[in-house]
Amino acid sequence: MNLEIWYDLVCPWCYLGKRRLEAVLLDFPGDVSMTFRAYQLDPEPVGAPLPLERAMIAKVGDPRRVGQMLAHVTTVVRGAGLPLEYNRAVAANTFDAHRLVAWAAAQELQLTMIETLQRAHFADGADLGSHAQLARLAGEIGLDERAALAYLAGPAGTDAVNADLAEARELGITSVPTFVVDRRYVVQGAQEPAALRSALEEIARREAVDATR
Repeated sequence: MNLEIWYDLVCPWCYLGKRRLEAVLLDFPGDVSMTFRAYQLDPEPVGAPLPLERAMIAKVGDPRRVGQMLAHVTTVVRGAGLPLEYNRAVAANTFDAHRLVAWAAAQELQLTMIETLQRAHFADGADLGSHAQLARLAGEIGLDERAALAYLAGPAGTDAVNADLAEARELGITSVPTFVVDRRYVVQGAQEPAALRSALEEIARREAVDATR
């Protein structure tokens, strides 16, 4: 089973969906390959670092509604055992962070880089739009910090990220996380583990039936 996950690094449901998927795959039968693909919930540039809550209020226009939204997602994500501190989170355009993930993927560290960036955003208040902070986080997982900074200073990785974004448009993906299985089946959202397992089992059953025809 080839599983591709379109995600954004600052999406809390992607943060949760990854944790739930990993729990399901721990004892899922058969071989499953897993590749994460870049998506941007908000491709607009972000200027000076801005607390995420303030940025959301500026977009939504209703502080009370934003507070309710953040409280709800915090309860759900923390309930899964993941740290989330929205009072520290910083709004960021994630294009360069996705480029860094592409660089780490070429060194067999895609998943580790994603985990580190998500934790940094959701728990530590790191600015994922800052090249210096991205390079520091790359260094935390054993990559060369100076090489990461040099990579981010140029255009490397841009084509890889743009290719993922273009494929998302071609596939009609408008929200994340979106799980695409063998380019034939789509599962959307941070499904509860039982629902996600059931969906993957049904897909595996259909694939087995098709293979016998």
